[in-house]
Amino acid sequence: MTTTVDTPVRRAASAVEHRLGLAAGAYAGLGLLAGLFYRTLTHSRDFTGATTLSLGHTHFLALGMLVMLLVLVLERLFGLSEHKAFRWFEPLYHVGLLVTAGSLIVRGTLQVVATNPTSMAFAGIAGLGHILLTVAFVMLFLALRSALRPAR
Repeated sequence: MTTTVDTPVRRAASAVEHRLGLAAGAYAGLGLLAGLFYRTLTHSRDFTGATTLSLGHTHFLALGMLVMLLVLVLERLFGLSEHKAFRWFEPLYHVGLLVTAGSLIVRGTLQVVATNPTSMAFAGIAGLGHILLTVAFVMLFLALRSALRPAR
């Protein structure tokens, strides 16, 4: 007598899941490169002061890679992409994160190379990126709320 074990059937990834996985990998790569750039530049210039350059590394890894992996899981579980708000989440989030981290890296690089970046434009650009990230998070939570609405 033989027994069979039921193995769960794994469904293929959707295009959205594939895109989210690629984005997570891209942000991991950008985060590692930003960290390498920070370490190399500050070490080559014997820089020991405070700089926003280190924040690019953490923004790409935490807000980029980790959030995309979490959204990938939420997409797999709840099908967030079926909801209108999710269509706004993705582009707003990517643009917001790239603007935010990019402005931090540019300003930090200028701080390390001894240029005094006192322009308020840096704060304004980073602020715009954070606003886009905030709107994107609102869209994500609206899509999640819609996906978790009980059946009637």
